[in-house]
Amino acid sequence: LEEEETSGTRRLVRPQSPRLSSPATAPNQTYPRPDPSPRHSASPTPQSPPHHTTPPRSAHTPPAMASRLLRLHHQLRRRRHHGTSPVPCRLLSSSSAPEPPLPSPTVEKVLVANRGEIACRVMRTARRLGIATVAVYSDADRAALHVRAADEAVRLGLPPARESYLNAAAIVDAALRTGAKAIHPGYGFLSESADFAQLCESEGLTFIGPPPSAIRDMGDKSASKRIMGAAGVPLVPGYHGADQDIELLKLEADKIGYPVLIKPTHGGGGKGMRIVQGPDDFVDSVRSAQREAAASFGIDTLLIEKYITQPRHIEVQVFCDKHGNAIHLYERDCSLQRRHQKIIEEAPAPNVTTEFRAHIGEAAVSAAKLVTTVLEQWSLLWILFQENSISWR
Repeated sequence: LEEEETSGTRRLVRPQSPRLSSPATAPNQTYPRPDPSPRHSASPTPQSPPHHTTPPRSAHTPPAMASRLLRLHHQLRRRRHHGTSPVPCRLLSSSSAPEPPLPSPTVEKVLVANRGEIACRVMRTARRLGIATVAVYSDADRAALHVRAADEAVRLGLPPARESYLNAAAIVDAALRTGAKAIHPGYGFLSESADFAQLCESEGLTFIGPPPSAIRDMGDKSASKRIMGAAGVPLVPGYHGADQDIELLKLEADKIGYPVLIKPTHGGGGKGMRIVQGPDDFVDSVRSAQREAAASFGIDTLLIEKYITQPRHIEVQVFCDKHGNAIHLYERDCSLQRRHQKIIEEAPAPNVTTEFRAHIGEAAVSAAKLVTTVLEQWSLLWILFQENSISWR
C-alpha cells in the first residue's frame, strides 16, 4: 500500500501493477487485482490450462489435482468421523467441469467498517465475488492485516474507538470519497446502531444489515418482546413494561417468583445483568443494574425475567427479505458462558434430536414471518429451553 494525499486527507491505496495498469483507469476507481498468492488465497478455484481438458503430466502433482486430493482428504476425515460412506471416486478424476460463473455483483465497491478477523472475512468473500473493498483504520491499526487485505484504506483517526470505528460521520465520508456504494458494519462497533444505518440510508449508501426501524425495535428488548408476544410467540415469563417505578418492579418480581434476572432493555455483553435470589436483595440489585446500564449504554431502563437455572441457550439465525420470505440458517449452542458472555458457540447444537432441531428451525421461521416487516434482512432469534419447553428472549 502507498500513501496518497487528496484534498488534505491522507489515505492508503493499493498501487496498480504495471502489467495490469490501464490508461482508462482513473484514481479512486476499482483497481484490477493481481492473482492472490496461494498463501493468502482463501479457497483457490482450480482451473485447467487453455485448450486442455486435463492438466499436463509432470513430475509434480498439478495444482488442480493437489486441490482435489486435499479436498478429498478433508471429506474422508469428516465422513469417517460421522460414520458415513466414502467420497465418490469421481473426485479423483483429473478433469473437472468448469464451475458455474458467479453472478455479477450489484455493488462494485464496499467499505468494511470494522477491523480484525471479521473485516478480513468480509473482504475475502468480496474478493471472491469480484467486489472491490475499502478498509478503515485507526492510527493503532495502520499496519493491520485488514488494511493490507483491502484494495483501498482510509484513516479514520486516533486509536480510541469513539474517534475512529465509532465515528459514523467519518466512516460515511470515507465511503463517499472512495466511491463505495455499500457499507458492511461487521459485528460490534456500529453494527447495531440505528442512527448509523439511518445515516447510510440518507446518504444513498446501502447498509448491509437490518433497516433502521428493525434495529430500533429489535435492539430494544422490551419492544422486541412486545412484538413477539403480540405475534403469539412464547416468551420467558417476566415484566417488560415502560413503568420503571421501583415498587412496581418489586411487585412484578414477586408475581414472577424468585429467582429473577434483571437486565437492561438496551445493550449487551452481559453488562447490567443481576440475578436476584430473594426480595431482600431486589432494590439494591435494581439500583446497581440501573447505574451500570446508564454508564454503559446511556439508558437505564430495565426488564425482569424468570431466571432459568439450567437452560440450554440456542440461537437460530434467520434471513428475511422485503417480500415476506424467510429462511433459517440452522442453530448454534451458546450455553457455555462466563459472566453472561458466550465463550464457545458450537454448531450444530450437540445433543439435540433431529426432530427438535427441525422444530426450533420451523418455529424461528414462523416467528420471523410474523414480524417480517421488522426483521427484514437478517436477525438472530435466541431460544432458551428447559425440560423440553422453549421460550424466546
